[in-house]
This record gives sequence, C-alpha cells and structure tokens, in this order.
Amino acid sequence: QVQLVESGGGLVQAGGSLRLSCAASGITSSIKQMGWYRQAPGKQRELVARIYNTGTTNYADSVKGRFAISRDNAKDTVSLQMNSLKPEDTAVYYCNAATGSAWSNYWGQGTQVTVSS
Repeated sequence: QVQLVESGGGLVQAGGSLRLSCAASGITSSIKQMGWYRQAPGKQRELVARIYNTGTTNYADSVKGRFAISRDNAKDTVSLQMNSLKPEDTAVYYCNAATGSAWSNYWGQGTQVTVSS
C-alpha cells in the first residue's frame, strides 16, 4: 500500500507558474514510477508527465517545454514545475504511483489548478 498527498495547487494568471508536490508514504520501495495526471470538467483524466525509477520521463505534447517533472527518491516525493501556464491547463491534478510487479496504481486526492486569462 502506498499513500499519496499532493500540495501546491491554486489560482494563477495565464503566463504564471505553479509547483505541485506529492509525498508518498507506505511501502515506497515498491514504487516503479510516479507521475501527474489531470482531469478537466467534462473530460477524461489524462497523463501530464511521469518519471520512472530509471529517470526516464514522459510528457504530454501539450505541456512539453513548459512543465518539468522531478523526483527526490530520498524523500519519496515527486514534483511538477509548471511554467507559462495557460487557461487550458485548468484541471484537478492527481499524483499517481505505479507499484510492484503488477504495476498497481495508487492515486492522491487531487489538487485544483486554475489558470485565469
């Protein structure tokens, strides 16, 4: 079992920046990958960025060059630095961890990011 707690969401004007953080607890040694997803009203949850234990990262095309994911293995945290924010980035952002041989998924409670135009 892994528990995830996000922080750092809020309201920002277009062009601004926010940093999201997620702290993992529990059996963190089983984590193979951590990432961020988002869900806007009326839309499906989508991948924003993820980082594997190897350090390999993946980004959604819509955030490439603007967002950066990082992980502190010693502190069991993952962060998402979001720059040049756009109104279309408005969504609830969820921290995700994939664990164990079955790549079981765990989710945080979500944090709201609102970008005003």
